[in-house]
Amino acid sequence: MSWTFSRDAIRAFRFVRCTFDATTGVARLVYAFDDGPELVETITLPGAPFVLDGQRAAAAERALRLLHLLAGVSYYKAAVPGEIRIEGAPIDAATAALLESFYLNGLGEFAYRNGMHLHGRIHFPHAATDEAPAPAIGLERHALVAIGGGKDSLVSIEALRTLGVSQTVTWIGGSQLIKACAERTGLPTLNIGRALAPELFEFNRQGAWNGHIPVTGVNSAIMLFAAIVLGHDQVVFSNERSASYGSLIPGTGEVNHQWSKGWAWEQALAAHVQSHVAADLYYYSLLRPLSELAVARQFAKSDRYDAHFSSCNRNFHLLGERPANRWCGVCPKCHFVFLALAPFMSKPRLVGIFGRNLLDDPAQIPGYDALLEFQDHKPFECVGEGRESRAALAALAERPEWREDALVERFVREIRPQLDSAELELAALLQIDDEHRIPPALWDSLRAHFAT
Repeated sequence: MSWTFSRDAIRAFRFVRCTFDATTGVARLVYAFDDGPELVETITLPGAPFVLDGQRAAAAERALRLLHLLAGVSYYKAAVPGEIRIEGAPIDAATAALLESFYLNGLGEFAYRNGMHLHGRIHFPHAATDEAPAPAIGLERHALVAIGGGKDSLVSIEALRTLGVSQTVTWIGGSQLIKACAERTGLPTLNIGRALAPELFEFNRQGAWNGHIPVTGVNSAIMLFAAIVLGHDQVVFSNERSASYGSLIPGTGEVNHQWSKGWAWEQALAAHVQSHVAADLYYYSLLRPLSELAVARQFAKSDRYDAHFSSCNRNFHLLGERPANRWCGVCPKCHFVFLALAPFMSKPRLVGIFGRNLLDDPAQIPGYDALLEFQDHKPFECVGEGRESRAALAALAERPEWREDALVERFVREIRPQLDSAELELAALLQIDDEHRIPPALWDSLRAHFAT
């Protein structure tokens, strides 16, 4: 019997099964809509065969199940049906609550852009009894550190190197730009493969709902599974505190493009992993105590990666080619990274990285107005808070080498007079917070490192 994807006719989304072949390193995550074809995503861990036994084998099964449930967001969103079915063993109430928060908040931008209301719609069925707490399984002290090719992860990697933490630089997918950046670190690397079910792209052509998903949450789950298989005790991301703040949309409220990079999700996932996967597996962001501007200041201390890093989103499309230029110069990420680095770098160095001066181009005014939250809302991108952009421009306005550039001059003339001067203090945004999940044994030395 043939089956045709019909978005509005679909009644249920099914989590069918998940498997891992330790001899090949391939995990298979299987989903379906109604009685339609199986949608099979594959995750490939290099280094097979793996030996998994006893408690670590059981923990790997638990980590794989969590990955299966979180990665399903890529498929569920194609139709957003009213019913969710979990085949096989049921989940407990705590897992259901974690998943409902992840799908509801992680799909916040997706729902907003598609004119959809998800509150009250997403329900994960669960058992009446709670799962037994996960035990410690004797993982070794070693960090899998996510690298995305931008400044943030490189700041984390170099901080851990300075502090003598054993680490493997890890990324998911086939980006040549990230690979080049990872190799530049000179550290051990791990490139995990991820292949979405090919039917998903056909569904998109047939009218599936489409839009942003909380990919950092999915990548976190992939790396947590890899850590268990490899026997490592830490998964480290580089999400700073600005990630917790979304775009304020008139009539809608806050919509956070980077919700799964935020503090609420980090806390929820980290606690769930220790209670439900392995008590000695640690998930945290090394940069949570820092603002975007504080991260930029750390990055500017070394030019090791000037010719290799890129935060430009046009370089990271899922199916894209390696770009000829690392910075497009017109997207919100390019706008923000240029502005964030400017107070801490010489002008010739920064212009050399980007190939041009973005703050002396009047065509960039609308993009920067959005960053400043001036007559527009914060872009749906992983960029800093409006107050960070305002403080950075205020700092540049005091410097002769920047003062006459078109956007700086306009800021001084049109925007700064409308702002409270207390809002523009750069030093206040460079303070180190104490809100984080960094292991206590690492925190004191890390704090000292960031304070220098």
